Amino acid sequence: MMILPDHERFDTTREGLCPSLRWKQQFIGVAHDPTVPPTNDGLFWCLHTQTCIGPDGMLAEPGNCSFPGRECHGTGKCG
Repeated sequence: MMILPDHERFDTTREGLCPSLRWKQQFIGVAHDPTVPPTNDGLFWCLHTQTCIGPDGMLAEPGNCSFPGRECHGTGKCG
């Protein structure tokens, strides 16, 4: 398994990101300010499990949730 650097692992602009992935910045009502560096705090959760672990037992974070081949991607269903 390849370990991604934090700036890639926590990149919420990744193509193919699961629509069920949530993070706190989605709920903050302020305009994006490019002069403020990203926090990359890693506070992500899955809409289906409401935890940081997805339905398939893997971490719910952009680095793991941007592959449509992931069993639970977009549906929350495994198996």
